[in-house]
Amino acid sequence: MKAEFSEAGWPGPVPATAPTSGARVAESVVAGAAGAVLGGVLGGLIAPAVGWSAAVVAGTNGVISGWRRIYSWRRRDGWIAFVLDSTWNSAPIVGSLLAHGIALVRHGDFEASLSTRQNRHVYRGGATLKKGYALTAGNVISGAGDVDRPRRRRLITDHEDVHVWQSRWFGPIYPLVYGMWFVGGSVAGFFLWLRRRPKERLGSLVESCAYYTNPFEWWAYSRDDHWPPSGKALGVGWRKAAVRPLAQLRAEREHR
Repeated sequence: MKAEFSEAGWPGPVPATAPTSGARVAESVVAGAAGAVLGGVLGGLIAPAVGWSAAVVAGTNGVISGWRRIYSWRRRDGWIAFVLDSTWNSAPIVGSLLAHGIALVRHGDFEASLSTRQNRHVYRGGATLKKGYALTAGNVISGAGDVDRPRRRRLITDHEDVHVWQSRWFGPIYPLVYGMWFVGGSVAGFFLWLRRRPKERLGSLVESCAYYTNPFEWWAYSRDDHWPPSGKALGVGWRKAAVRPLAQLRAEREHR
């Protein structure tokens, strides 16, 4: 399997051998117990109730993620992902657990080729907010779609995976800022529409201000070498890409 690079900066994925059922159970139990301890201890520094809640969330994530073998234990990014998911990223991981539940009910079709030892869970179906758009909650990517197509597969590795790591680095700040920007951007889009109508559609301007110009989306679209996206209204938001594309970084590292 060809190596890629995550937003964390380490190469991946690595080839994974088929595990025995006993190995999967052992990894699930150990990851669940370790996650619960990490979440409980650090959450308990805030308040006992927070500690117990964090232990349940982190422990459940550890059990599911251990069984699915998503963490790349042979690399630093795997350990960093696990520790952050069990502590700082606990609040967004609540959304991950909900996404797992929706995928279970909707038969989301777990995609192991994009998940195993790659520090994320990927579902072809599951939770979505808009047709054709993937949705990332914590370490779970839902609505990946037909990832047998190269472009759709790159959407997961170069865009949605950036959101997974944004959630880890920013923790509870990530959904808070994302939500506040969405609300504020919706209001800004409405007032911009009042100035531009009838030349521009209300929906296009609201989506551009609330979604496309969101700094987290600007970052992810830039990593995917897809800035500006085709859906963004002209003259709205950032003109240049926020960061260099991951594809460009891969090419440079392969030629070293």
